Amino acid sequence: MFLIEEELKKLPGKPGVYIMHGEKDEIIYVGKAVSLKNRVRQYFQSSRNKGAKIEQMVTHITRFEYIITDSELEALVLECNLIKEHRPKYNTMLKDDKTYPFIKVTVQEPYPRVLFSRTMKKDKARYFGPYTSAGAVKDVIELVRKLYKVRSCNRNIPKENYNDRPCLYYHMEQCMAPCQGNVSQQEYKKNIDQVLKFLNGDFQETIQQLTHKMETASEEMRFEDAAGYRDLIQSIRKIGERQKITTYGEEDKDIIAVSMDESLDLREQDAVVQVFFMRSGKLIGRDHFFLRVARGDKAEQVLSSFLKQFYAGTPFIPREIMLQKDIEDRQVIEEWLSGRRGQKVHIRVPVKGTKEKLVELALENARMVLAKDRERIKREEGRTIGAVKEVENWLNLKDLVRMEAYDISNISGFESVGSMVVYEKGRPKRSDYRKFKIKWVQGPNDYASMEEVLTRRFTHESKGEFDSFSRLPDLILMDGGRGQVNIALKVLENLGMDIPVCGMVKDDNHRTRGLYYNNVEIPIDTSSEGFHLITRIQDEAHRFAIEFHRSLRSKEQVHSVLDDIPGIGDARRKALMRKFKSLEKIQEASVEELASTETMNMKSASQVYDFFHKKGKNI
Repeated sequence: MFLIEEELKKLPGKPGVYIMHGEKDEIIYVGKAVSLKNRVRQYFQSSRNKGAKIEQMVTHITRFEYIITDSELEALVLECNLIKEHRPKYNTMLKDDKTYPFIKVTVQEPYPRVLFSRTMKKDKARYFGPYTSAGAVKDVIELVRKLYKVRSCNRNIPKENYNDRPCLYYHMEQCMAPCQGNVSQQEYKKNIDQVLKFLNGDFQETIQQLTHKMETASEEMRFEDAAGYRDLIQSIRKIGERQKITTYGEEDKDIIAVSMDESLDLREQDAVVQVFFMRSGKLIGRDHFFLRVARGDKAEQVLSSFLKQFYAGTPFIPREIMLQKDIEDRQVIEEWLSGRRGQKVHIRVPVKGTKEKLVELALENARMVLAKDRERIKREEGRTIGAVKEVENWLNLKDLVRMEAYDISNISGFESVGSMVVYEKGRPKRSDYRKFKIKWVQGPNDYASMEEVLTRRFTHESKGEFDSFSRLPDLILMDGGRGQVNIALKVLENLGMDIPVCGMVKDDNHRTRGLYYNNVEIPIDTSSEGFHLITRIQDEAHRFAIEFHRSLRSKEQVHSVLDDIPGIGDARRKALMRKFKSLEKIQEASVEELASTETMNMKSASQVYDFFHKKGKNI
């Protein structure tokens, strides 16, 4: 047994990382400390003002562990890695992990290539970027390959000797085919030099050529070609506006500010971090990031968490980072970033002048994004959490989080299947959806099939906390009225389980008109968000079952007619379907036609022909 008071006494006064575990032994928080002894004890001292998030987290801690490091810097690096790996519930988390593309020229190779890359390695290649538009990067790489005929394959030239024919790009005049020895390294290098010149920003000549082609195509009424040239010009200009080869100039800096929405009465709130990218003194782009933030978190805490997550995942570290507020662990983060960059990195909080105005501009942009998104957030809350609250009120339930809905699908009893869909906090949790192929019931018996599905679901042995069967629902929704509800109640009673069961009663048009609960049909407002949520769940359960049933029917049709023929396995079945397109055409084919199919011979062709004709088989 883990006794927290006893384990607190054993904590060392050294730097390291502490890891908090919850009721299911999952990792719920990761933090770093200069002194583990002092920092971890603070969580369990009632006299300290810890904030709402920490107060809540502490009630869920069942045990903690720690890893000692030699320095606070090592603790910071380890903390970043563990947060990225485990994504703990109570750590401030980025909602999206963005990476920015580079253009990579492999100048270290005898015959260099031009590639798309989201990482920057120390491999002697030349990197251009980072850019904020991946689409524009891909367009420019394609244009460069066409203009300068550089290879795109991964062949190791000239070490490997290729005697086969050159690839399609050679025949399209988009590659000089160095794999065939058609061009010397010196000649090829001249084109690579032109590529480097282009990527360094000398692209006016290329734009003039493309503009001329666009105008010519337009005059000749080849409007699709003209539009293609126009798009290429736009991509080049987009790259050109942002283009600076990745060097470590003194004017490379990121400006970062955060705005938090405190208008919604929730345990968690949304925050937006705005980042301005300045390269060689020019503002080349900006981006924003949504974060999940606990109510009560301060801007300094959010900025600190953002810096560690963002720069742990991006290959480019600027020389200077400007923030709206100072952060507690600024020095150790500076040391960590300096190590990653290979040069000193400064984190500053400007208080006057142009730099302060840039930070204020980033903050205003973050506020604007958050304000623009606030209405969407409110609408989404109404469609999800608000709708769940309405269902709770109709059924007089509390703490309704997880809802499971079930449906049965068959055609005259053929391949009966069941579906289970899961909604948590009003949103579909598709990773927990499950399909059931009916095994115990013969014929079209929906009630018996539903009984089988529910019995298998609630007697299934969980394989761990991430198994969709590991969590029981707070409410079971049945795609029907009294009959379906009674089947579910019967299964639960036999298993000694107490879970609310509600039926979705349908009208003559198969649309939900009310809920059947505790032997009473409850009418619901068809214009309410709760009604729309119930309808979405009902439609989703039905769709999921039909989709599964359709896939089984398709597989069964092909299997029963072809796979039952002796000598016809998966490869020959696929070859026959590729050639004849349908089972009817296979049935009508002669032995000679069947034998001419790839992987088939006269013996196997005769077996197929005899199966359909001598035995009188029909499809």
